[in-house]
Amino acid sequence: MTEPIDGVPPVVDTPAALNAAATALAAGTGPVAVDTERASGYRYSQRAYLVQLRREGAGTVLVDPIALDGALDSLPPALADTEWVLHAASQDLPCLAELDLRPARLFDTELAGRLAGFERVSLGALVERMLGYRLEKGHSAADWSRRPLPQDWLVYAALDVELLNALRDAMRDELQRQGKLDWAHEEFEAVRTAEPAPPRAEPWRRTSGIHRVRNPRQLAAVRALWEIRDTFARDRDLAPGRVLPDSSIVQAAQANPNTEAELVALPVFGGRQQRRRASMWLQALRSASQLDNAELPAPATPHEGPPPTNRWSDRDPEAAARLSAARSALAEIAEHNHLPVENLLLPDLVRRTCWIPPEDRSVTGVTEVLQAKGARKWQIGLTAEALSKALHATPPAAAS
Repeated sequence: MTEPIDGVPPVVDTPAALNAAATALAAGTGPVAVDTERASGYRYSQRAYLVQLRREGAGTVLVDPIALDGALDSLPPALADTEWVLHAASQDLPCLAELDLRPARLFDTELAGRLAGFERVSLGALVERMLGYRLEKGHSAADWSRRPLPQDWLVYAALDVELLNALRDAMRDELQRQGKLDWAHEEFEAVRTAEPAPPRAEPWRRTSGIHRVRNPRQLAAVRALWEIRDTFARDRDLAPGRVLPDSSIVQAAQANPNTEAELVALPVFGGRQQRRRASMWLQALRSASQLDNAELPAPATPHEGPPPTNRWSDRDPEAAARLSAARSALAEIAEHNHLPVENLLLPDLVRRTCWIPPEDRSVTGVTEVLQAKGARKWQIGLTAEALSKALHATPPAAAS
């Protein structure tokens, strides 16, 4: 499929056009297919630069929230109490919430594919498998902040919701056939109501290539460069990697240049834009070099939770035995139910439970732990008994 069946509608970019679109959507029937386009590789923010909606009786609507200054007030009432159909909903819900668009009910076609046990769950793969269409590959990684939006980009955006409701129906039937529809409803609700993840304590430690930096003074340089880059990028709404690549941050921290001439002699820093910013980068490096030893970052982030699992056998053989038994049991349950083991129970939850098990390791005790950690009813029903048995496992030497 290379073109929407009804063609590409004009972009909604005025209050009058938005009101007309909202009226049409409210008069439609059935679920509403929803998608967004962001500019993650180009902009600092994760805002939506285009919102696509489609509903039976209303057709496809392409809304430009930038032209409307984010004021989409007429849409929430029009979509109230409708089921929204999204693919990989957790990626789109935050930027939709910024526009005060929040679903009352949700169907996530990607998550449905995972629960159905399908190996390939991209939108294109599911549409081809379930509906027999191949979607035109397009512009998901494009700079959607660009204006005006090219016509072929709008074709791509409209196609993203063209078959989403039909895919929802097909996936619903498949889940019903497999006896997993109730599981899916629990999962969809968990995604819909999920709280935003808290900000990372030291986000600069995620700089790509930082594992090559061992010296605390050099780590301080990475931190200083990362933080000044982040401020610069946020103020200008630019993707940080377009301001300065992570690899250049690591390289400058290792080289420790003392002058602008030494800095711009490094790859990337010699470019025209980086030459203009050279004093900013050099000041960050100098500030790191002048820190007292007590102000330097630790070589590694203080670790929360269990250690890496490859160290469990040495540090706590009993915990290693519990984890091995749990993984084996959960893998068998997942295979029997034709779904990924990570969707059966979050691996981090399994690790934490095996590392520090509850005092009450009975099925009741394990159920209480899983409930407290957010596991869904269907997950607990499948795993609590097996996990309870695993928590009683002992190392082979101890067993003998």
